[in-house]
Amino acid sequence: MDATALLIAATLNAGTVLALAALGLLINEKAGIVNLGAEGMMLCAAIAGFATVVHTGHDWLGFAAGMAAGAGLAAMFGALVLWLGTNQYATGLALSLFGVGFSAFAGIDYVQAKLPERPQYHWFGLGDAPFVGPALFQQHPLVYGAMALAAGLVWFLYRTRAGLVLRAVGESPQSAHALGYPVRRIRLAAVVFGGAMCGLAGAYLSVIYTPLWVEGMVAGKGWIALALTTFATWRPARVLLGAYLFGGVTMLQFHLQSHGVQVPSQLLTMLPYLATIVVLALISRNPAWIRANMPASLGKRFDPEG
Repeated sequence: MDATALLIAATLNAGTVLALAALGLLINEKAGIVNLGAEGMMLCAAIAGFATVVHTGHDWLGFAAGMAAGAGLAAMFGALVLWLGTNQYATGLALSLFGVGFSAFAGIDYVQAKLPERPQYHWFGLGDAPFVGPALFQQHPLVYGAMALAAGLVWFLYRTRAGLVLRAVGESPQSAHALGYPVRRIRLAAVVFGGAMCGLAGAYLSVIYTPLWVEGMVAGKGWIALALTTFATWRPARVLLGAYLFGGVTMLQFHLQSHGVQVPSQLLTMLPYLATIVVLALISRNPAWIRANMPASLGKRFDPEG
């Protein structure tokens, strides 16, 4: 029972990193923009957040620094794509490569740095309850924040006028422009929000999930977050469930190793990425289903001048 509770807790913790990034990328894509730079933004945010906590001792300042780093990089991406007309896919890949290199350079002095002692949480007096305590009520506030964010995005996208406008911009930017909506500014706001969420995910990774800095520590989570939006057919609740699914697969390797399961460690390490490939392959067998859920103008350039 204790091992299962710890596995559930670890799954929620690991899934939070993916959920925060994927929910931000979902808003990007709902507005019609594909940003492949998630990996680079998360790495830059990870070192920004970690360095801030090392120097200030305050986790929330680290999260703010991570969000600022992600939002700043996303704003650069948005300016290039929306106003200069660069290719979304090529620009996103360039941003990802830039983030990998820049974070490695900026983090040289922080490889051996240590953070202040991590706080312990026991929510609603249930942290010490058998099974449910360690499984559900000893988590960092951002774990519950990711759940609230998913619920908030469901409400925003499908119950508010602003959400309707955002979806309209992703479906038919020409029609939205004809109705007088500032398509470029709306898309830029969506891109910056997505970057901020990727930044928060990166900072959470280096400050809470694995409280240290190691070059390349995001280890493909940005790409998994991108895949999650397709896996979830651009639905926030499904993104959250998918994030926990992939988080559980990630944690399963450690759970199996701790129980002495004789499986090569390399095979266990590749499980999350193998699961991503399998899921995408299965979804791609029905392209009509993807087209029915995908924003119609996803990845397409929009020029207000026609």
